[in-house]
Amino acid sequence: MLPYFPKINNQAFILIPMYPKPFQKLIEQFVTLPSIGPRLAERLVLYLFKQDQDKLESFAEALENLHQLHPCKRCFHIAEDDLCTICTDSKRDQHTLCVVEEALDIIAFERLGRYRGRYHVLGGVMEGSKDSSFLHIPELLDRIETEHITEVILATNPTTEGDLTALYIKKKIENLGISVTRLARGLSSGGDIEYADELTLSSALTNRKKM
Repeated sequence: MLPYFPKINNQAFILIPMYPKPFQKLIEQFVTLPSIGPRLAERLVLYLFKQDQDKLESFAEALENLHQLHPCKRCFHIAEDDLCTICTDSKRDQHTLCVVEEALDIIAFERLGRYRGRYHVLGGVMEGSKDSSFLHIPELLDRIETEHITEVILATNPTTEGDLTALYIKKKIENLGISVTRLARGLSSGGDIEYADELTLSSALTNRKKM
């Protein structure tokens, strides 16, 4: 019987005795990443093993530099300074706020090159009876008032949880006299904005509807 490691990402991880410990440890780290299984992790580590020293050092440096990044103090996007590059861009529309679940959703919108407002990252969605105090909804409400926002685009994913979160936020701000819109249903139900193609996402943004 082959020995095996404790479960990682809910899957048994088989220890291959022929691997040196550093090789094996790096495989284990890759397996902890989303969508990376043991076989893909092995291929990735083998690829890195074949690279020259300069490329490995560059890869290691890029990983180390992640420690310098943190959430933007205003919108919670990924930032190197106190505020992200979007929040500090004076050419952006100061009065339109697109509310998304995660920072990767911002990247999807920015690829379009059609939205010129600002963003607010919730950090997730409401999930039934689960604690949602970690969501950046209080900060959103504060921004709407202090930054004189005139339109809030609720761009949570078209899932049950995303719709629940959008409805909750809508009820919180509907008496503030601002426009509240939701992405059009060009996005497939249950899908993620992060993975939407540009044409579909652009259509959903352009044809957004009032809630």
